[in-house]
Amino acid sequence: MNAAARIADELFSQRAHAFARIHAGADSRALVANLDTQAQLIDDGERSYPVSIDDGQAQDNAWVCSPRTTYGAYATEEALRYAPALLRAPIRAAGRGLDRWLRGARIDRAVAINNWWLSTNLYPRWRIGCVQRLLQAALQRWPGHAVWLRSLNRDDHADWLEECERLGFLLIPSRQVYLFRDVAALAQRRHNLRIDLRLARKQPRRAGDGDIGGADYARIAWLYARLYMDRYSRCNPRYTEAFVRSWHRAGLLRLDGFRDEAGRLSCIAGVFAQGRTLTTPIVGYDTDQPQRLGLYRLLTATTFERAIAGGDAINFSAGAAGFKRLRGGQPSIEYSAVYARHLPAPTQRALGWLSALTRRAGVPIMRRFQL
Repeated sequence: MNAAARIADELFSQRAHAFARIHAGADSRALVANLDTQAQLIDDGERSYPVSIDDGQAQDNAWVCSPRTTYGAYATEEALRYAPALLRAPIRAAGRGLDRWLRGARIDRAVAINNWWLSTNLYPRWRIGCVQRLLQAALQRWPGHAVWLRSLNRDDHADWLEECERLGFLLIPSRQVYLFRDVAALAQRRHNLRIDLRLARKQPRRAGDGDIGGADYARIAWLYARLYMDRYSRCNPRYTEAFVRSWHRAGLLRLDGFRDEAGRLSCIAGVFAQGRTLTTPIVGYDTDQPQRLGLYRLLTATTFERAIAGGDAINFSAGAAGFKRLRGGQPSIEYSAVYARHLPAPTQRALGWLSALTRRAGVPIMRRFQL
């Protein structure tokens, strides 16, 4: 291993330990109001990773730690969003049945490795045998749980997925995410992105990472909730003021936004970074403000600016597909890899069925409708 790779591994482990100092042993609901889980660390012999541990008893858990919510309630919401009116009642009925079946199969009795309680978990560079070592360690500590790795896609994580499949993990598609490479070049080629960056440069009352603190944290949690909870889905994690404050002060979250004339934040983007990739788990704006202000365009522009300055890639997660495609985002199917060969037959059957259904039906739908 060369010096650069060693430094990257050390930085990854440092972030994992910063995560553990905040979350391990803490009441998860004080940090994410709709999340009942536990956090610990696990390692592959070279790096430490955060891991979430769930016993399957929590009700209405946020999807980032609940496979049942991800593939039950959240998937039903998404289906209803695009379904004709005549199909909505049967979809709701099917969703309730699916939820009962997944609950009975104890699909939420799970440990998720490299789970940072975010919509998109970023991974370090794959090392030979790292998945096998993580799997062995997890099975020794939690022999009655399925072992999950979320947020994997073939563009960024082909080696991770290949080892998972070789070891007998099932792959279950979850979303279509949008990846941005060479953002500086995209800014030259993509008219919409160029306009957004110009708009951000001209906008007054910029709030950079070092300008944010104190009362801003409560405002950021509120702005995030206005967009992700009130407009999108109650299945999303409801990050609290304490979460935003703790992550920002620990250096896990870098914040950029703009203020209104009264000095309050009107929009915010919170960036999480691993290696040379950025993602934005915290995105929010005052949805009562007129659309002509372009608040969503402004907050995403701050992340594009960061990527250009650092030469970084962006995983802009799912949603707002048309917006992201216009700015050069490349769609990529995201998978969860789950190992359950040691579990009772009903759980294995449920996961096998879920894998087959999402691969044969879910993926074509995501691609067909460019979700």
